[in-house]
Amino acid sequence: MTEEEARDWALDLVGAQRFAMLERFVDLVLAETAQQNLISPATIPAIWSRHVVDSLQLLPLANRSSGAWLDIGTGGGFPGMVLAIAGATPMLMVEPRRKRATFLSECVATLGLADARVAAAKVEQVDWTAAVITARAVASVEKLLLAAAHCATEETRWLLPRGLVDPADLASLAAQHRVVFHVEHSLTQPDSAILILDGRGR
Repeated sequence: MTEEEARDWALDLVGAQRFAMLERFVDLVLAETAQQNLISPATIPAIWSRHVVDSLQLLPLANRSSGAWLDIGTGGGFPGMVLAIAGATPMLMVEPRRKRATFLSECVATLGLADARVAAAKVEQVDWTAAVITARAVASVEKLLLAAAHCATEETRWLLPRGLVDPADLASLAAQHRVVFHVEHSLTQPDSAILILDGRGR
């Protein structure tokens, strides 16, 4: 996916008003990356495909018309901030690194995201019940399920972008946790997968 294709895809998905907010957020990320390593410098030329669309593709997979969102380890704002801009709210972004959490909070204020907030904490410390939980390349799936199980219900959907997924690992997850899962291929990285799980996680 080229950058032009990524921008067109995002515009079609979120509409002109939210797209303008995404453009503003991208500008904020690029400016802040000079101060702290929010994204890899190698991915800056492909920020729309590698980070924005990679985050936005989770929205239609949520299969939820309403309900709270939780993004674990938001980092530079992917996917949590992008999803919040796209309308995935209420959104709680959990980011334990204080400097990044401060940046995210400033973005929330700058963009006027009234129904999004940031917790500078580990997910084990937050009090939040989510209909959808996201985490982009954070820890192992098993560790995520254990750490955030208190934030989930039997109806919670987990959207977990990963690299290559080992079928043996999936079988082990199914055996050890109360979840139903399937795998979707990433739109932006054909060799990567999005692991979708439904359930409490333990």
